[in-house]
Amino acid sequence: MLPLLEKLAPGFALMLLLAAPCSSAAEDDITRVLVQDGRQLDVRISGQFEPAMQETLLGWLEQLATALSRVYGHWPRQRWQISVAPATSASTSDPIPWGEVHRDSIDRVEFFTLTSASQAELLQAWTGYHELAHLLIPYRGWGDAWFTEGLASYYQNILATRIGVMDEQQMWQKLYDGFQRGLSESRFDGTPLYEVSDAMRENGGFMRVYWSGAWYFLAADARLRLQSGGQRSLDLALAELNHCCAEQRLSVPEMVAKLDQLNRVVLFGTLYREVANSTHVPAFEDIFASLGIDLVDGQVHLQQQGPGARLRRQIASGPAL
Repeated sequence: MLPLLEKLAPGFALMLLLAAPCSSAAEDDITRVLVQDGRQLDVRISGQFEPAMQETLLGWLEQLATALSRVYGHWPRQRWQISVAPATSASTSDPIPWGEVHRDSIDRVEFFTLTSASQAELLQAWTGYHELAHLLIPYRGWGDAWFTEGLASYYQNILATRIGVMDEQQMWQKLYDGFQRGLSESRFDGTPLYEVSDAMRENGGFMRVYWSGAWYFLAADARLRLQSGGQRSLDLALAELNHCCAEQRLSVPEMVAKLDQLNRVVLFGTLYREVANSTHVPAFEDIFASLGIDLVDGQVHLQQQGPGARLRRQIASGPAL
């Protein structure tokens, strides 16, 4: 287990406590309680993993929990849970073949991982950050999948960057590559996003759905920062929503109305209607340019000077906590 206290931002304290196994846990499962500023994360790691792998997984989960706190300074709920079990298929090279969020009175994130992955491999995988990013909003669990999947797709690389797993150049390149994957899924062009999103499980269209949604959050974040000179951001807007409504279960229209109301803007609702009715992944090049990002032959190049560059670096580093 890594000595994470040395790596946390000033003012951030993470306490690890040994917890008594739950009655439903297998005999060799390990359970831990992580505490941050009075908030509690219950961790359960399957006893099917070797002891050394259990410790590797625990170190990885501590890092993930730290990443999640880098959005608005604390975890989204007073109490939440993560469970990890071995992946049943050994045919994949992905260290985290599957992850899923369960919305209940206590939110739980469930991961299935390879039994021999290193902590570095787990930290490089996007799935962990993606699943935890879902918890940033008090989503009721159904409807407008493009919105919640877009949120997770936007933040997955940002969270990894904020804990030093990748640098800013890599982060923006991955966002660019994601938008290209969405654009390449052209068989759904001409169909409104809300229709593709509603039928995604049956008909496919995951890349169109995920990266159209990611465009929504990039556009909202960039507009908030540019219009306020960096005083407002998506991080702060989501923090307002969390402060108001963390214990609620809201539909996406309810959330966007709250975001506009709480942040005194006319932005989230207007963008919601624009993206929900879009017939392809919206163009992102102008947003990149406004943030000091040049595109040359599929590669991002980051300008070092100018107001856009300053705001872009703020997205990568996160708010001062």
